[in-house]
Amino acid sequence: MTASTAYSRDLGDELRRLRETCMGLAGNKMAERLGWDPSKVSTVENGRARASEVDLIQYLSMCGKDIDFINDFRRRYQYAFDEYIVQLPDNLRTVGKAEATAVTITSYDTMLVPGLHQIPEYAEEVYRVHGTVSRERIPELVQCRTDRQSVLRRHDRPDCVFYVHELALQQPMGDAAVMQAQYRRLHAAAHMIRLVPADVPVMSAGFMMWEYEKAKPVAYSESEFACVFVQDLGAIAKARQLFERLAKVALDHGHTRHRLAQYLTQPIGVG
Repeated sequence: MTASTAYSRDLGDELRRLRETCMGLAGNKMAERLGWDPSKVSTVENGRARASEVDLIQYLSMCGKDIDFINDFRRRYQYAFDEYIVQLPDNLRTVGKAEATAVTITSYDTMLVPGLHQIPEYAEEVYRVHGTVSRERIPELVQCRTDRQSVLRRHDRPDCVFYVHELALQQPMGDAAVMQAQYRRLHAAAHMIRLVPADVPVMSAGFMMWEYEKAKPVAYSESEFACVFVQDLGAIAKARQLFERLAKVALDHGHTRHRLAQYLTQPIGVG
């Protein structure tokens, strides 16, 4: 069986939601309508098996979708099981799905506060400064980023380590009040954060890695141009090596909390 990917699981979940909203059927009833084994519906909707084009057409037609919708879904689905997947930077649904189902989240941020710890005012300023989306879309994207942070408040939240280079704290996003509020948010989450001191060279542009109980790890990076999801074993090994190097040079959680407290009393860039 083809290994699932973050994108295949996202698109499989899209099929499940179509079944539920358009048909109002349980998976086994949908299988009866299609003449499939019930296990086939489950594996396709969980992104664990690639559906054939005929299967997709049957499934989507059963949900009442027209030819334009079907062709668009087929176009997206053809790349769903690739080890390297590139998406537009404002398409955050796959990211949200990947985060929500991970058991471990590890990240390295060099120029910005991690998205899962950004306050809304800071996130809004990031989108405004980058200028890559229209002003009308900024509130929607900020809300999406805020909603994603619920994964950190779950009782069964993933094990998380956020390596944050100190340079990220020294990039002003908004006025002093916004930055102070952002520092307070980070200080409260210091048990998940390890600061990389400013005098340590930046090792990469920054990325994340999600790990799962029953799926391959996913390395993820984003820029103003694209979001990239990687499951190539060589790339995952390199990501692990980088995190091992960061673990040796980063402050521990206690010293990180102390350093963040200093940012609450000192101007940006001091210290």
